[in-house]
This record gives sequence, structure tokens and C-alpha cells, in this order.
Amino acid sequence: MQNNFTIAGLGEVLWDIDGNHRSPGGAPANFSCLCRGLGANALIMSCVGNDPLGMECQEILTANGLDLSCLSVSEQYPTGTVNITLDPAGHPSYAIKEDVAWDHIPFTPEMEQIAPSLDAVCFGTLSQRNADSRNTITRILDSTRADCLRLFDINLRLDYYSPEIIKNSLAHATALKVNDEELPLLSEMFQLQGDEEDQLKALTDQFDLKLAILTCGSKGAWMVTPDSSNFTPSTKLSSIASTVGAGDAFTATAVMGFLRQHELPTINQHANAVASYICTQPSAVADLPSHLITYSNQPTTL
Repeated sequence: MQNNFTIAGLGEVLWDIDGNHRSPGGAPANFSCLCRGLGANALIMSCVGNDPLGMECQEILTANGLDLSCLSVSEQYPTGTVNITLDPAGHPSYAIKEDVAWDHIPFTPEMEQIAPSLDAVCFGTLSQRNADSRNTITRILDSTRADCLRLFDINLRLDYYSPEIIKNSLAHATALKVNDEELPLLSEMFQLQGDEEDQLKALTDQFDLKLAILTCGSKGAWMVTPDSSNFTPSTKLSSIASTVGAGDAFTATAVMGFLRQHELPTINQHANAVASYICTQPSAVADLPSHLITYSNQPTTL
């Protein structure tokens, strides 16, 4: 069974600023870093500015083992930033700077060359708020192989999305990840009936998805394929440092488990464990303990 997968995070790269602390982030970058930590060849497809924040971001992403051959550097637009505020429970709210480098991701020869070699790619709605990046994302998705896992992590932020973006993204996706605050929007948009599991199954059928994921915060997560479904409760934690990046960690672990053809309960349990560990860390990306990395490499029992 193949184990040396090539995976890309496609979309925003930015700095998360929380008071006096800042760290490189953006869901695609967090996703790629966690996939690299779990053993994949991981890259980021995005754009940063030719400025100190952009240079530092490149250094940190390189230190995390990412391939930056598809990370462009803009002379015109600055590196993106997001001011994050946490509530008493550790849940974040965001103030996202507009008209920054990742709003203008160019489609490069490097992207065109690498896209057909991808085993999985993760993208969302935020990086499609501008037509430049939206067009590039569509071209990259269209350039992947038919068997590439194209996971749409809907990741709604403020009002940076539209029904058209969501529908077009689902049309290009072969997998979906949504949280329990976002599913009602999809339910209304596509007139989904029944409970959460029923709604995931309906989305899987309607858009011919290989996998649909619903994360429910501290309650756990659903995973649905055309043939099976599983709900796994979250790992209970005595304390939480921050929930920033937990969803990205869940997504990365789920993608790795799916590519390795693990059974659905195994994938869900592992993704919950990794996401819970990230909640105990101050940053969205952290080195995983050995037992979580080793666990991800268990062979399939199918």
C-alpha cells in the first residue's frame, strides 16, 4: 500500500495575531504542516508578500518541512494578517485583513506541473473571496488526477463566501469537511432532510463524494462514506490552550487515514486524538507526540 503521499494545502497563508503573540497560519498552511508531521510530502500553494512577514513565514514553513515551490511572492500586495480574539472558552473570532497577497494567488508553471501528482488537496471558501485566487484554485483543481482527494473544508469566515462559491467548490470536490455551525447553512441551501448523519449522506449522494466529515466541537465528529458512517466522541481534555488549528489538524489526520485506507472508526478516533492534542498547545501547528504519529501509520485491516 502506498504511504508516501503528496498533499497540498491550497489557499491562504497569513499571520495569526493574538495580542502580543503571532504565528504563521491559515487553514491550508496548518493542514499542510500537520500532513507533513504525519509523514506526507506536503506543500503549500499560495502567495505571500515580499516583506519581512512574508520572509519569516517562508522560513517557518520551510522549517516545518513544507515544499514552497508553489508559494509565490508578491511585489504588489502585503502578507496577510488576521487578528484573533479568544472568548473565555478558547473559541476564536477573526478580523481578516483584505486585499493581501493570498487574495491574488497566481497560477504558476510550478503549480501546473505539480497538480497532476497530488494525491490530495485541501481548499476552502476564504481564499476564494477574490476572483484572482478563485480562478487559480479552480485551475489547480481541474489539473489534478481523477483519483485525487479534493477535500473542500468549507471553513466559513465572516461574510467571505457566497452560494455560488460553495456550489462550485462542491462540484469540484470529492470530499467535504464541515462543522456543526456550518451544516445548517448547507441544509438550507440544498434542502437537506433528517438528522446530521442523514444530511451528510444526502450531500455525499448529491455531489458524488468519497467522504463527508462533520465536526461537532467537544461532542465529537461524524464521518460518512457512500458505504458506511461513524460517530466518534471527542477526547476529553482537562484544559484547553486554544482551539485555533484544531479543525485543520482533524482534517489533515482524516485525509492521511483515508489515503492509507484505514477503517472509518480508526480514522475518526485518530483525527479526534490529534485535534484534541492541538487544543492543548498554544499554536495551531505543533510537533506531535510519537504515539500519535506511529498510530497514523497502522496498516489497514480492510
